Amino acid sequence: MIKTVIFDMDGVIVDTEPVHKYAYYLHFEELGIEVSEELYASFTGNSTRNVFQKIKETFQLPHNVEDLIVRKRFLFNEAFDLKEDLFLIEGVEELIKDLFANDIQLILASSASKGTIKRVFNRFELNPYFTNTVSGEDFPKSKPHPAIFIHAAGLSHFDNENCIVIEDSTNGVTAAKAAGLKCIGYSSKNSKLQDLSQADYLVEDFKQLNFDSISKM
Repeated sequence: MIKTVIFDMDGVIVDTEPVHKYAYYLHFEELGIEVSEELYASFTGNSTRNVFQKIKETFQLPHNVEDLIVRKRFLFNEAFDLKEDLFLIEGVEELIKDLFANDIQLILASSASKGTIKRVFNRFELNPYFTNTVSGEDFPKSKPHPAIFIHAAGLSHFDNENCIVIEDSTNGVTAAKAAGLKCIGYSSKNSKLQDLSQADYLVEDFKQLNFDSISKM
């Protein structure tokens, strides 16, 4: 029986991907590099540090990775604060509240920075529902490496068999399965370039999920 649900954030709880993409491509333009849609899609689920490590290697940039990170986060934070049409993914707030009301432990495990997680959780008042939030910036390797989910599962009050992850990216699903966890793949309009075939369950709408269905997975 499932007693802990581990949520990814970007693309699962809130659609910050357009803001990230805007900030990344504005930065790429500043750097004078052209990043293809295919290459950009391969970054999904990676931390900002890992993205820029790959960008630096691919385009042989002389810049310091930390400087690249700082600039991108500035562009993201500026866009985030100005963007009024930023909403939770349809149906996810109801799901979170339903699981919480039924004593399901909720943990966040996101590749996003601690700062971004804090901005999202404060803006949408999500802090009361989650016992823990885990940021990818605390791990040297991003998803598909399982470290973040191994750590998140370790924060659960229950065994791994009682935990399930909700993810929307190839890297995220791969990481969850590598961590030995069950996984729900959320297939949305933003995950069409993602391969979710390794997931144990697939949904296209959070209305397909509730406490009764998840607890029995």
